[in-house]
Amino acid sequence: MKFKSKALLAVLFCTMASVSAFAQKFEELAQTPPMGWNSWNTFQTKIDEPLLKGMVDTYLSSGMKDAGYTYFVLDDGWMTMERDKDGNLVADPQKFPNGMKAFADYVHSKGLKFGIYNCAGTKTCAGYPGTRGYEYQDARLYASWGVDYLKFDWCNSEGINAKEAYATMAKAIRAAGRPMIFSLCEWGQHQPWKWAAKDGQLWRSTGDIGNAFEETVAKDGWKPLSVLNILDRQDSIRQYAGPGHWNDPDMLEVGNGMKYNEDKAHFSLWCMLAAPLMAGNDLRKMSEQTTSILTNKELISIDQDALGVECFKYYSFDGIEIFVKPLANNELAVCFLNRSNRPQIVSFDWKAHIISDAITKTNIDFNQATYKLHDIWAKKDIGSTDKLFKQTIGSDDVVVLRLTK
Repeated sequence: MKFKSKALLAVLFCTMASVSAFAQKFEELAQTPPMGWNSWNTFQTKIDEPLLKGMVDTYLSSGMKDAGYTYFVLDDGWMTMERDKDGNLVADPQKFPNGMKAFADYVHSKGLKFGIYNCAGTKTCAGYPGTRGYEYQDARLYASWGVDYLKFDWCNSEGINAKEAYATMAKAIRAAGRPMIFSLCEWGQHQPWKWAAKDGQLWRSTGDIGNAFEETVAKDGWKPLSVLNILDRQDSIRQYAGPGHWNDPDMLEVGNGMKYNEDKAHFSLWCMLAAPLMAGNDLRKMSEQTTSILTNKELISIDQDALGVECFKYYSFDGIEIFVKPLANNELAVCFLNRSNRPQIVSFDWKAHIISDAITKTNIDFNQATYKLHDIWAKKDIGSTDKLFKQTIGSDDVVVLRLTK
């Protein structure tokens, strides 16, 4: 009997250990891709409290919050170059004279959630103190400030095991007791889509994006990825994403210097990818066109669809690509992308195609079912799948349709 009791205890211990190994994050968070704004793309480390308070205020007045954006995330550069005598991170008093808790309270007072940045390495990408060896201490500090979202980068991480580093920070967040979205900014170097779902709600699938649609320009010996560079790396990993665990193709460059059609295509593709929508532009200087893109609620509803499935590439020929995203209630989103350097006429006979997706078990034969077509950018119904879809699409532009029975 004593042996059986010990055996039972051993089984219980192993079971608890197994559960703790997999229940490291707050499972209820990010059931749809997180939406917000991040300071890095426009301001890098040149941030301070007055500028950011103005950005928070514009967040509301611009319609971003009403469109569904929730998080306000400070990226690198918010802290001093050294920890204090107790090993705590310190908000730079020149940039944040009232401290980080006061700024977080300001963000919360506007009905937004507050995010912050650090790094799994010994230093951040900009050379500020990293979290390596301070995971639990930093997590407790963030919780005391009211942090709701942590972006965790991968600079200065030589000799560090990625899985262990991110698992340790995930456990530290859990131990701190405050629900936080954990964004693993690991750049996809160690295939986080295969192991990070137990640790965080999203993980970067590639290196950093730049403000270019087709090809970026090298600067200071480093070349970011373009929108199309990143798009081409997503199709093979779509099966790893879903409610509470998302592939992250990096932040949005909408409003940061690309052409209107390129911004429109960029935003459309990220919504089709069920990507986290993290704007990175100067909200105070948004044009009407930029605002109309970032606050397009019909397209955002595709990104935020409850089924939580990424699109797949259905067709590719002569620069025309067709992406299909299964939606809840047996609906579909279809994006026609022209990535060639000339306008092209697309003629698509729905009845000649069967849409099949093994991940969602979607199987639609347009000879058996008729769907209404709604053009999201034109904001109008354009017929049904009973007729040929024919339209000219400009270079580096898209048409996005929502198909409803």
